[in-house]
Amino acid sequence: MTRRAPSPADHALLDAAHRGDVDAVHAALSDGADLEARDPDGRTPLLRAALADRVEAARALVAAGADVNAQDAREDSPWLVTGVTGSVAMMRVLLPGGPDLTLTNRFGGVSVIPASERGHVSYVRAVLAETGIDVDHVNRLGWTALLEAVILGDGGRTHQEVVETLLAAGADPLLPDTDGVTARTHAERRGFTGIATMLRAAEARTAAEGEEGGR
Repeated sequence: MTRRAPSPADHALLDAAHRGDVDAVHAALSDGADLEARDPDGRTPLLRAALADRVEAARALVAAGADVNAQDAREDSPWLVTGVTGSVAMMRVLLPGGPDLTLTNRFGGVSVIPASERGHVSYVRAVLAETGIDVDHVNRLGWTALLEAVILGDGGRTHQEVVETLLAAGADPLLPDTDGVTARTHAERRGFTGIATMLRAAEARTAAEGEEGGR
């Protein structure tokens, strides 16, 4: 379906959302702006607000009925980018809009995966505690959030906390990448001793639980 060219009110709304000007958001909507107007990159006002972490502007847009799942040309959506920015406040503002927790970005990942890679501990904790997101979702690279935290993380305290949080939420430490390499093996290869120790213990627990279940 071909979209109409953005009107002056649409441009005003897109700009107001990006700036976080709540009064201007309401004014543009009153002037007839399209709530789902798109900029040249296919971003809606809500996506622009989410990218800039303009929480109050996003709140106004969600209250007006903005689509939290509308994807741009790069397959980003307001919900998905919260995993990139790590904004817990934005995540919570978007929840009433009914985010599709199975929607994926251009890498085939759900929001907890980029959050884990970037070491957004508070976000990882919140999204796992407050939604039903799949902690073991596998993206197009063959990586789960756990694998991505190890493969693309730096092994420091922040990523250790991410790994700890994922494991506490039920992440399977035995799920390997497409080459059959587990998160623990990746951690050992990269010299991440603390993470490798955590993963070794988690693997032992998982194996023991499997044996119990098989009896």
